[in-house]
Amino acid sequence: MTPRRIGALSAITLLLSACLATAAQAAAPLTVTDFESDTLPPGVVAWGNDGASTPTLSIETDTSRVLKTVYNVSQWGGWSHDLPAGQDWTPYEGFAFSVKGTGSGQKIFFEIKDGGGGPGSSELFESSFTDTEAGWRRVEVKFADFVRRGDYQPGGAPTDGQLDLETMWGYSMRLPSASSGTLLWDDVQVYGTAPPRPVRLTTTAPVYPVKEKGSAQVGVAVSAVPPADLTVHYKTGSGTATAGSDYTPAEGTLTFPAGTPAGTVKTFTVTTKGDSDAEVAETIPIVLSGEGVTPPADDAVVVIDAHGLPYLDARKPVKQRVADLMARMTPAEKIGQMTQAERGALAKQDDIATYLLGSLLSGGGSAPAANTPKGWADMVDGYQLRAQQTRLQIPLIYGVDAVHGHNNVIGATIFPHNVGLGATRDPSLVERTGKITAREVKATGIPWNFAPCLCVSRDDRWGRAYESFSEDPALVSRMASIVDGLQKNGVLATAKHYVADGGTAFGSSTTGDYTIDQGVFTGSRAELEAIHLAPFVEAVRRGVGTVMPSFSSVGDTKMHAHRELITDVLKGRLDFKGFVISDWQAIDQIPGDYPSDVRTSINAGLDMIMVPYAYVSFVDTLTAEVAAGRVAQSRIDDAVSRILTQKFELGLFERPYADRSGLPDVGSAEHRQVARAAAARSQVLLKNDGGLLPLPSSAKVYLAGSNADDLGNQAGGWTISWQGSSGPITEGTTILQGIRGRAASVTHSADASAPLAGHDVGVVVVGETPYAEGFGDVGRQGRTLDLSAADRAAVDKVCGALRCVVLVVSGRPLSLGDLSGVEAVVASWLPGTEGAGVSDPLFGAVPYTGRLPFSWFRTAGQLPLNVGDAAYDPLFPYGWGLRTDPARPRLKAVRDQLAKGDGTSRAAAAALSVALASRNWTADGSVRDTRVVLTSLGVAAALLERSRSDTFAQDDAVVSVARDVAQAAGRRPDLQAAADHELAAGNLRKAVDLLTQSAR
Repeated sequence: MTPRRIGALSAITLLLSACLATAAQAAAPLTVTDFESDTLPPGVVAWGNDGASTPTLSIETDTSRVLKTVYNVSQWGGWSHDLPAGQDWTPYEGFAFSVKGTGSGQKIFFEIKDGGGGPGSSELFESSFTDTEAGWRRVEVKFADFVRRGDYQPGGAPTDGQLDLETMWGYSMRLPSASSGTLLWDDVQVYGTAPPRPVRLTTTAPVYPVKEKGSAQVGVAVSAVPPADLTVHYKTGSGTATAGSDYTPAEGTLTFPAGTPAGTVKTFTVTTKGDSDAEVAETIPIVLSGEGVTPPADDAVVVIDAHGLPYLDARKPVKQRVADLMARMTPAEKIGQMTQAERGALAKQDDIATYLLGSLLSGGGSAPAANTPKGWADMVDGYQLRAQQTRLQIPLIYGVDAVHGHNNVIGATIFPHNVGLGATRDPSLVERTGKITAREVKATGIPWNFAPCLCVSRDDRWGRAYESFSEDPALVSRMASIVDGLQKNGVLATAKHYVADGGTAFGSSTTGDYTIDQGVFTGSRAELEAIHLAPFVEAVRRGVGTVMPSFSSVGDTKMHAHRELITDVLKGRLDFKGFVISDWQAIDQIPGDYPSDVRTSINAGLDMIMVPYAYVSFVDTLTAEVAAGRVAQSRIDDAVSRILTQKFELGLFERPYADRSGLPDVGSAEHRQVARAAAARSQVLLKNDGGLLPLPSSAKVYLAGSNADDLGNQAGGWTISWQGSSGPITEGTTILQGIRGRAASVTHSADASAPLAGHDVGVVVVGETPYAEGFGDVGRQGRTLDLSAADRAAVDKVCGALRCVVLVVSGRPLSLGDLSGVEAVVASWLPGTEGAGVSDPLFGAVPYTGRLPFSWFRTAGQLPLNVGDAAYDPLFPYGWGLRTDPARPRLKAVRDQLAKGDGTSRAAAAALSVALASRNWTADGSVRDTRVVLTSLGVAAALLERSRSDTFAQDDAVVSVARDVAQAAGRRPDLQAAADHELAAGNLRKAVDLLTQSAR
């Protein structure tokens, strides 16, 4: 045997040994979690729908160390192990763990977290086991047997439906609902040797729409490098188009040589034919196959576009187009239009066409994997493309909660929440925020916004108080101007939550451990109409396109089941022409089984149901209810015609995709400037002893408090995620950065631990951390209206040593405690991403002009406390707000504007000239002769009330001078609050008279 031969054999032996070693290594289990320490491993956390449903986790050490879970779950609860870095599980066959059960017979689900940017944004694949044994057992599940979770997917998760195993972020154990018990867990592992993985194929698009006599270039790509030459067979399959007459059949092969880079694309052509007939869309499926390949998750399809049909003619009136389309629709197509699914719930994207879905949404935090404006446009356009393969090619209407700007999108402009916008008292500014929101939303391909919230919040303990413009229905109605800002710029608005969700009784909620959210309105019908219905009347008058009912109840009836208020009042008496969309899974809260929930809500007048996960069940159930005659076909037709009307009026049939020309403007400097102005106008100066504010730019500032340098806290809930979160969650300017842009010297010490000496003034920024909905209810898991101990300590320390300003960053009034040692207090609300808007009036770049949209209580025991209450003794009344701009120039500017108007306006200008006479004013600009000034203001107010040429801004400026006088007198806060209500209601003369009475 020659040396060369011996060397070759040795090489083969070594290679074989290496392969066997690799196989042996791959077959050895990889332990993910072993619980061998005395404390919980990092990343192991419990969760639940409320505190009681969150299991208790501990390390059991009686024998070997294992994880002990004690649980009492009402709705949902469990535990997760989130890994700090993604692990590659591709070498392994499956997932395994040991569990000590109790033989309860209950099914327990578990899931693994695949891909995405982290544990919170990974695609979830699930399996389950049944607790059949009272003792330890080993559970092993092959990865091939996991299925994509269909009822929930987190925001930002991939949506390809493929378990890649390349970047795994951990797992979760979901404990059974409506049950309690104790389970022990140990040795979570991945095990076995993975079988050979086929190369997955993708196409450059899932759907290829073409015109008659056109052609589609179908691109096929490999997702991984093929280890050997790969031959892909393609052919046109059997669809609704007819081979030979509608298109030329195509069939052949594409070859990807061994080593071809992943993502390499090869193409083939499908050519369509034409005739003179008007037709619906027709489909040509693309079939891909081959040894060692996995076809795409959804088969690609070429679609010959619908053409020549009256409903496609944009020149025809919308009513005619709707009628023509309705006449062509099948019962399944109609019910599909009434179905709205959460994007993350799609088992596969092709379900859009399979179930003929009319709408998708992104819930709070449900973002594409690339959370950028372009990423959103790509995602929404991709879903819209799927709708084009349906017979009638009815476009989707995609919805999102852009409640204070396009708040799910990183880098978008985030405005103050509604509580702050209410403090501006500026409907035109609020309309501008709606306009900018619409432009940013529309640029990402979304034509529908689940906003504005027109609730009238009557109890500061409500976790949604910051979503309300005010406790005063007159002011909320004024701020309905945001509907125009949205809809005049191409985005459908939603007036929510109809009706009285801001008036539920504390302690009436039965949802989890909520205390007031999703509760019961127990007031009179007169109160319901005057306070809670009034803003919806205004929204309907402005032509709002959709209305969303509340989770709450009116009396014994859930709003989603309230036929009288939805059909008789909203659609009947108010003549609402748009469509009614349910809230998130809200029909499930109607008493009864699911078929009862469906028929009750539809018969009550709901037109589209935000399912959002069980879209298959909803479609099947509503289909059965119609077939059985329990839901009339006329009710279905009414709902669908309303939905289609809005789709046609939005121009979706002609322009279903994103207008990407607006993408560069998302979060632009121009848009942020408006947000900064809104934040500045929202600041309410509650106290200003000795005229401390505005601060000079030369001041040496000592800055403390938890909210001084936290972008997430100042933006609040509904920012990037549903609940929001602390920290640098998006792009913007913190209050600290804003102050550094104004002050000569700033020392920042969040806990006030840095030395205080050598500073001119202290600024302490305190307040709340983010929350949304019932998670913010006072009393839930110990949540209160008190400042945190750390914030209270910072106030005491800084304000005890320096002249001091306290800025309160919160979604509602808070308990402030003893303010005797604090010279100035500002309600900063939740200003959004532009913290410089807080510093602008602080340093006098703009004046303080904001006014309280809510009465500020003395103690939480006074709640609920609202303008007009018989016993009204607030710390600061509704409408309170000290101004730092001089009154006389303010009044002069209005006089000069009115002098250019008609006779009545000129007469009002003449009355203001009397008030402006120099003898009535002191040298420092305050009112000397209050009798003459207030009398003249009353005359001017009466004339303005009769005039139709004045604006709310002019009215507000006139009344503001009377308010200055009343606030300086410091008497009768009840009259001052009542005056602000009358001003919002348009009763100018009465407002001035009440302030005059207060001043005297």
